[in-house]
Amino acid sequence: MLLCAQCNQALEGSAAASICGGIMGDEYVESWYFCASCGVYTVEIYHDRFAGEPSVLTRGPVAKADGDAQVALIRNCPSTWDKTCRCPSHMTYFGDSLD
Repeated sequence: MLLCAQCNQALEGSAAASICGGIMGDEYVESWYFCASCGVYTVEIYHDRFAGEPSVLTRGPVAKADGDAQVALIRNCPSTWDKTCRCPSHMTYFGDSLD
C-alpha cells in the first residue's frame, strides 16, 4: 500500500495519472497519487531494468500546483501506457530522453 510522502496516510484508489517511457532499454512507469488529507502528490516510480532487478521508489511530497501541471501533461497523451509513444506529452515529461 502506498503512503503519502507527507502525512503517511494510505493513498487509496487509483492514480490521478500514470505514464510509461523507455530510457536506455529500461522501462519507467511513473504514477501520480493525490492525498486528499494534506493536499500534496506522491509519485510512485517503477523501474524495470533491462539487465537487472526491477525497483519501486517514491518521490514527494510534490506541491499541488506542480503535481496538477504534471497530471495535466500526462492526461494530454493519447497512449500513456505505450513506452514507445513520442507525443509532445511524453517528450516533455521525460525530457527528450526516450529511446
